[in-house]
Amino acid sequence: MNNNNLLTLIAQLRSVADIGLLYAKNEYDIERYTELQHISTQILNEITGFGEEAISIMFPQAKDYPTAKIDIRGIVLSADNKILLARESADGKWSLPGGWGDIGYSPKETIIKEFKEETGLDVVPERLLAVFDKRMHPHPPQPFYVYKMIFWCKAISSAFNKGFDVLDVQYFDIDQLPELSEDRILKSQIQVLYQKILSGDESVLVD
Repeated sequence: MNNNNLLTLIAQLRSVADIGLLYAKNEYDIERYTELQHISTQILNEITGFGEEAISIMFPQAKDYPTAKIDIRGIVLSADNKILLARESADGKWSLPGGWGDIGYSPKETIIKEFKEETGLDVVPERLLAVFDKRMHPHPPQPFYVYKMIFWCKAISSAFNKGFDVLDVQYFDIDQLPELSEDRILKSQIQVLYQKILSGDESVLVD
């Protein structure tokens, strides 16, 4: 079993414990679900090396039914069909602009905001291209369970003004992509999205 599959099982175990503690009424059940939480934290630490304290901070006690996290990203093409990428300060690698879905913002509003903050560009989301389940793609192991929503966007401004957490913003040819931040996006995903745009394929990829 690879680490991605193992992390999915651990996330499911953690979710069972969180849901149990959310609804448990008697002390016996509370003790057992707390023990499940602790075991899941220990296993995550063994796999990731994050440290049990850091993992506990990442996974605070659930106050509502646990759900998947949503990562929202956008793809913009230049007039000569090059792909806009932002270089992440977190790892020095490149990704499609975007980030976690924000409470109070629709998916379209989120991607408009993320593009403005990261690249300085004003964009109009044209349509949803894909909803990826990270578990079904070869991303590096990650403790969170994540869905990725990718929008095709059109830029309505042209001047870059990179954000504080972005090192650079550039357009790249599909055949000359730089080293990608694979926790955020994969080359295979960019390639299939790129072909969908160029071919006029209006279907939405959903895992």
